[in-house]
Amino acid sequence: MQVDFKIADYRDPVHADAVFTLLNAYARDPMGGGEALADDVQQRLIATLIETPHAFSVLGWMKTESEEHSPVALANCLMGFSTFKAKPLINIHDCYVAPECRGQHVGQQLLHEIELIGRERNCCKITLEVLQGNVQAQGAYRKFGFAEYGLDPASGSAMFWEKAL
Repeated sequence: MQVDFKIADYRDPVHADAVFTLLNAYARDPMGGGEALADDVQQRLIATLIETPHAFSVLGWMKTESEEHSPVALANCLMGFSTFKAKPLINIHDCYVAPECRGQHVGQQLLHEIELIGRERNCCKITLEVLQGNVQAQGAYRKFGFAEYGLDPASGSAMFWEKAL
């Protein structure tokens, strides 16, 4: 399956709608929590992304039989910085492929597009988080070259934690 990828222009209503629609579909997916985005999040999502200079989204568009383009993949990314490498990095905060496109290498194509962006921006790495129970996504990430992170095997792998505010 061939999908065209573009960095979303949040000010373009078509792109903004695609980002919102795919993110909301991800939120409703069991791996996204199983519930639609809260009303207040829906109302401010795109405006807040516009105001966040280190945020970008990659959209995947599939051409349908009627020659229209349908959004089928999304990665919301945030630029960060590695102090150990003194270089920028990309964190994939949300990664979603529409169910009808799963198992057709769309996720690998999406990750490849993010890697190209990272190389263009002189990034030292791409990071992401994945649920322990999301074995399918873990397999896709491993296939692309992602692995658990650790500095010293005796100290174990890094863990992702949060404190809600």
